[in-house]
Amino acid sequence: MKVRDNGMGMDGQSLATLFSIQNKNRQFGTEGEKGTGLGLVLCKQFIEQHGGQIWVESALGRGTTVFFTLPSA
Repeated sequence: MKVRDNGMGMDGQSLATLFSIQNKNRQFGTEGEKGTGLGLVLCKQFIEQHGGQIWVESALGRGTTVFFTLPSA
């Protein structure tokens, strides 16, 4: 599965710490919204506990795509 947006995108440093709960460098979204930083951390934990993988591809000014897999039953 993948979820894609065409928002602001992220640089390499942001991508490197994206799944870390200790990451305090949060950005505001395109509409000025503020996140807690927990959403992707929880998604990663859930997906990996069920045998899947999650990863993100992004580029500044071009948006972000979040990919994940889950094994078939």
